[in-house]
Amino acid sequence: MELKNVDDVLQAFAQYVVDASKDNLTQNKKGGGDLYNSITYTFDKSKDLFLLDFLMEDYGTFVDKGVKGKTSTYPETQSALSKYQYGSGTGEKGGLTKALYNPETKKGWLKKNRFQFRDKQGRFMSYESMSYLIARSIYNKGLKANLFFTRPFELGLENLPKQLTDAFSLDVEEAIILGSKK
Repeated sequence: MELKNVDDVLQAFAQYVVDASKDNLTQNKKGGGDLYNSITYTFDKSKDLFLLDFLMEDYGTFVDKGVKGKTSTYPETQSALSKYQYGSGTGEKGGLTKALYNPETKKGWLKKNRFQFRDKQGRFMSYESMSYLIARSIYNKGLKANLFFTRPFELGLENLPKQLTDAFSLDVEEAIILGSKK
């Protein structure tokens, strides 16, 4: 039996989650980058199985759920029940500093966004010094959860059972009508 209406409902749900997640990123001023561009979904259907996968950059879950800091954490991250924490000893040493600015490649977020602090004399600080200071602050405080993906996913999920039931009913009706015409 062809389940075209169920397909349409699942794909509409997936597209809603992707679009709303991207909107949330742009509202949080985190949009337009690699994470924003990587948010997508795949939908595979076989005879008796539907498979819907949401895809994004690996670090998207850290941005969504937040990361607890070594010494303190944001209330939003605590309430998001984030399982991620700096200082657990499981991650790569110096990975955050290198993401901000890697002196070997001369690339990183700070350089890309031309972001530089000034010292007390008004001189620009080096990217290396800034990456160390920012990484230390993030390590201690953590990353605030913004739930850019979780909120739209859960909102879409609230209406999905009713929509799927209605779509399945339509598909069964259409199959009965087609069967009776043969």
